[in-house]
Amino acid sequence: MPAPPKQRIRTAKGRKISSTKWIERQLADPYVRKAKAEGYRSRAAYKLIELNERFKFLGGVKRVVDLGIAPGGWTQVVRKTAPQAVVVGIDFLPTDPIEGATILQLDFMDDSAPDLLKEALGGPADVVLSDMAANTVGHPQTDHLRTMALVEAGLDFAGEVLRPGGAYVAKVLAGGADNNLVAELKRRFTTVKHAKPPASRKDSSEWYVVAQGFKG
Repeated sequence: MPAPPKQRIRTAKGRKISSTKWIERQLADPYVRKAKAEGYRSRAAYKLIELNERFKFLGGVKRVVDLGIAPGGWTQVVRKTAPQAVVVGIDFLPTDPIEGATILQLDFMDDSAPDLLKEALGGPADVVLSDMAANTVGHPQTDHLRTMALVEAGLDFAGEVLRPGGAYVAKVLAGGADNNLVAELKRRFTTVKHAKPPASRKDSSEWYVVAQGFKG
C-alpha cells in the first residue's frame, strides 16, 4: 500500500508530545485506515491475516481459542475465515461482543481461566492463538521475560486443549522464543517457525512463533 501524505495535527493544550506523535502515526497508517474501512476493530487483524496466508493454520478449523482477545480483531478474522467455528476468547480488558464468539473477561493467568475456557470450548481446539503481551516497564530484559512467561503459559494450555495436528500461534518479542522454549515447542509440534508479518510495524519488537502439527 502506498504511503499517504503525512498528516499533521495540532497539539492540544496539555497533550504530551509522545501522544501527539502516536496520533499522527495512526492517522498516517494505511493498516489503520484499511481496518476502519473493512470493519476490523484494530490493525492487528492484518497480522493474523498475513500469518494465516503464509502458514494456512485457519483452514477448516472447528474450535479456536483467542488468548488476549481485546479489542477483538483476531477473533473477527477467525469468524470471517471460518464462520462455523466455535471461538472462545479471554482478556482482562473489556471486549465488545462478537457474534458467534464467547468472550471471558478474566486474566488468563487466573487459576480458574483454563477450566472456564475448556468448558466454553466444548471439545479439542484446532488452534490456540495468543496475542498476549505483558505490560511493559521500559526495561527490555524484564519486559521480555514477562511476555515469554505468558507465551509459556499459553503453550501449557495449548498442550491441554489442542487436537493432534493443531497449531499454537503466539506473540513473542525481538529475538523470538528462547532456546528452552523453542526446544519444548519442537518436542510438541512437527514444525516451529518465527515470522514478522508486514502489518507488524518495523520499529516494533514483536515477532510471532507459529507451531504446527501438535503431536498430542
